Amino acid sequence: MIPPVVIPLSAEMHPQFVTHRLASLDALCVLKSAVQHAHLGRYSYVMADPWFLSDEYNVQPSTDPLSPIAEVMKNLPFERQPELPPFQGGFAGVLSFEAGRAFDRMPSARHRDFLIPDFSMSFYDVVFAWDHIENRGWLISQGWPEIEPAARAKRATARARQFMNLLEQKVTDLTLQIPHAADTSRRSLESLAAPSFALAGHDNIWSNFRREDYLEAVERVIEYIRAGDIFQANLTQRLLTPQTIPSLQIWERLRQHNPSPFMAFWQRPKWSLLSASPERFLKIEKQSVETRPIKGTRRRQGAEADLFLRDELRESRKDVAENVMIVDLLRNDLSRVCRAGSVNVPALCEVETYRTVQHLVSVVTGELSEPFDSWDALRACFPGGSITGAPKVRATEIIAELEPTTRGPYTGTLFYMTPDLWCDSSILIRTFIASEGWLQLGVGGGIVVNSNPVQEFEETLTKASGMLAALTRHHSSE
Repeated sequence: MIPPVVIPLSAEMHPQFVTHRLASLDALCVLKSAVQHAHLGRYSYVMADPWFLSDEYNVQPSTDPLSPIAEVMKNLPFERQPELPPFQGGFAGVLSFEAGRAFDRMPSARHRDFLIPDFSMSFYDVVFAWDHIENRGWLISQGWPEIEPAARAKRATARARQFMNLLEQKVTDLTLQIPHAADTSRRSLESLAAPSFALAGHDNIWSNFRREDYLEAVERVIEYIRAGDIFQANLTQRLLTPQTIPSLQIWERLRQHNPSPFMAFWQRPKWSLLSASPERFLKIEKQSVETRPIKGTRRRQGAEADLFLRDELRESRKDVAENVMIVDLLRNDLSRVCRAGSVNVPALCEVETYRTVQHLVSVVTGELSEPFDSWDALRACFPGGSITGAPKVRATEIIAELEPTTRGPYTGTLFYMTPDLWCDSSILIRTFIASEGWLQLGVGGGIVVNSNPVQEFEETLTKASGMLAALTRHHSSE
């Protein structure tokens, strides 16, 4: 089997440089680790101009959108290069929250007022990859969709040359060349299927809940818990604000103001996804599976206060209870596809600190069991337990009853998959969806029996604050 074409990148060809050079191509995808961490923040990837892309709308129950992708991947010739980052070409995609209907008994919310696909997918034969620990980068060109060795080698060489030419051409003021301007034909709020309500104390921000309606929805979740329907449910509100600057420029601001291990940018002609997620959904290498649920958040308030808040978060009965419930749910999900006795919890309720918030994080691991593979693990665990509740199916039924609008990509996942079924993915929280002149921002939290409705509402605004600040903050690099 022939290896891919691999070209080392010079130091000036860093992820931001490459992102801007490829931004005018179709289906730009950036997976950027914006924190230095050997386990979470080691690798970044930029890709564009896939050899195949497709968007699926309105995924139906019992129709598995992953099966056709898995069949294509089986036929791609691939030989892993151990000295390179894990993603060396293959599939990348966005599964919206509502795509969970394909894998479990999951209803949908009452209103769908933005046309965003349930499943957006691309096959990339060329990937730019960086190892931030070793401070090295590479162009990797696989030559797909060609299968025959000579044809594949020829295409891999030609595609590598095509992309390197893009990087090496002379461009003036590169940092200012950010295409995909904001959509000036903004859709009216009145045309949306669900009503929107001005968010008190905030200019040009609307929610799909009145404040009092959100508090009432929290109370309703608590009633379901007391009735024995569920132990916990994740309730969210969707915020809307006008988009006035290009999507890529907003994402660059997020990267600087709100850096996270799972930064992601996903571009389509009529919509884009701008994520600063701190949460891993599933990582799969060989047979090993890892998920890292987040439950519990405190806004940072300075070094001295942060120490107090760190202890308060770690000792919070409510937050610890939320986290442990979701750990139990994920252990159950993984047990469906993992070897008996292999599912473990190496870290429980540990505090991780980010630029604007602190989170309570756990780690659940397992080993896949024959005949299950990475696609089966995605099916078994999607949507993630941290953004649904427990038990998952009943929690999603209550979410559909109480939330006015579909979530779309928010609380779904963005993931990559290689032909040898290595995978990494994020839970799409802290994520803007840009569409029809608007930025959508979903924010929510886990509701348990002792939740305080007012505090739950305020927590959603805490989670939104770091994202919204990026819309007004000015940076010298712009």
